[in-house]
Amino acid sequence: MAQATHAERRWAPRFFTIWAGQAASLFGSSLAGFALIWWLTQSTGSATVLATASIAGMLPGILLGPFAGALVDRWNRRVIMIVADAFVAAVSAWLAIMFLTGAARPWHVYVIMLARSLGGAFHWPAMAASTSLMVPREQLSRVAGLNQSLNGAMNIVAPPIGAFLLAVLPIHGIMGIDVATALIAIVSLLFVAIPQPRAARAERQRRTVFRDVADGFRYVSAWRGLCLVLVMATTVNLLMAPAASLIPLLVSRHFGGGAVELGVMNSSWGIGIVAGGLLLTAWGGFRRRIVTTLTGLASMGLAFGAIAAVPARAFPAAVVLSALGGLASPITNGPMDAMLQANVAPEIQGRVFTLVGTFCQIAQPLGLAIAGPLTDLLGLRTWFAIGGLSCVVMSLVGFATPAVLNIEAGHERHRPASEPTGEAAS
Repeated sequence: MAQATHAERRWAPRFFTIWAGQAASLFGSSLAGFALIWWLTQSTGSATVLATASIAGMLPGILLGPFAGALVDRWNRRVIMIVADAFVAAVSAWLAIMFLTGAARPWHVYVIMLARSLGGAFHWPAMAASTSLMVPREQLSRVAGLNQSLNGAMNIVAPPIGAFLLAVLPIHGIMGIDVATALIAIVSLLFVAIPQPRAARAERQRRTVFRDVADGFRYVSAWRGLCLVLVMATTVNLLMAPAASLIPLLVSRHFGGGAVELGVMNSSWGIGIVAGGLLLTAWGGFRRRIVTTLTGLASMGLAFGAIAAVPARAFPAAVVLSALGGLASPITNGPMDAMLQANVAPEIQGRVFTLVGTFCQIAQPLGLAIAGPLTDLLGLRTWFAIGGLSCVVMSLVGFATPAVLNIEAGHERHRPASEPTGEAAS
């Protein structure tokens, strides 16, 4: 008991050493992402090129996610994160050389977008699954809130800092910063041990990756509450993605604004995310995490839907509503991450996280595909009302559905039926 108490006291220095390294890497990646998108915009001026780059950065995670999760559950998670960071750093260094020699072309940027998405398909579930093995169960919601704040902060600081750096550095210099921050993340991983889940190695080696993926599907499908939450999340993402993509048009057409107003609108959302993440970090949420999520979802829907009713001369009101929606975002998403980390057995978390992520992400490109035609039919602001209403309705459905409201009750941290027990992996 004394050893366990001592270990619990030491979780923060070990975890936040890795977290700080990953935060540095995320900052470098955000700067590089901003610079690359701006370079594509300036060099091509093509919406098709920008859309292709976005798709390149999305597809590997969607298509390979379940298989990456199965491999994360098989392999050493610290090694996976080191290799993923090193892979992305190597590709960034290659692109920096292309820019330095003047040989860079748009397809080179597509390659790095694919590479980043591929690395993230392994890195994200490895980090998420490792968190539950390093952070005490009662602190998971607070850590999730901190992660949400970090992502929101990157949305705020990366564009202006990236714009400043583009004015004083060549683009290959910014890619060099990306490489350097990735190396910081790698170094932080080298000096901190990450616990590995219990697994029977000999039996695992006889199993195929496809069987592991199938076990992940069976695990998720057997958890009725989680299945219903995934249906709700997919519905929300399908209907919210078009509205989010139409914010530039809302600012320009409805409010008559320009680049400055768009920047203010986007920054207000990011500021809200940071504030909401810090609130969740300090508060921790309700005892039942799903109640926190459903409350945040309804709040986000009310804020987002209300934007549709803001008159053209009341742009500041839309900015305030955007900030309130951003504040509700980490309250919605953070507790779900913590719930999975607290309730899913560590040796299957990689598969569960990637399956959940795949189901949620796959709706976004579908929503974007229907955004254009239906906007002409329904009108621009209608999408914001639809997206906000979908959040409120799904929240009410969740509160009215016992399987959702009691998603954690009675759910054991069990393995798939075909997953053997074993000794801790070294």
